[in-house]
Amino acid sequence: MILPRSEFTVTTPSDREIVMTRYFDAPRDLVFETFTKPEHVKHWWGPRGWSLPECEIDLRVGGSFHYLMRGPEGEEHGVKGRYFEIVPPERLVFSDGFEAPSMSDFEARLTLIFQEEAPQRTKLTMTSLYSSKHIRDQVLKMGVGEGWGQSLDRLDEVLARIR
Repeated sequence: MILPRSEFTVTTPSDREIVMTRYFDAPRDLVFETFTKPEHVKHWWGPRGWSLPECEIDLRVGGSFHYLMRGPEGEEHGVKGRYFEIVPPERLVFSDGFEAPSMSDFEARLTLIFQEEAPQRTKLTMTSLYSSKHIRDQVLKMGVGEGWGQSLDRLDEVLARIR
């Protein structure tokens, strides 16, 4: 079944997981590239109204990334992670968490699967694995689904400009 371009789903298949799925009318190689190159990530990462003034990516197993998100009121949040698995253009596995020590419990292990549905259509499945059900539930209450939904809508806009 082909879902509309903007279809975005969030599910909780286990006590520690959040799975988000989004379809894009773009080739898988390009969708993968927009997740791994700073010149693309800086244009879509974060909810609407937020910018990404710092975006560093060392895309290699054991490499890391660092993003500085700036909100509409000037608030800033650092995001960091480390890459565990990179299989272009099919799969990325990395840690993802806030840099603030008070937010260290919220780190997740993300697995992104880029599945080619047709030559110009890609299904992205993002699975976030948290240390406990309690942490997963807190992340859900913080609005992770809404935030990622807005980010992926912004990514779709970037893809429309560059494809």
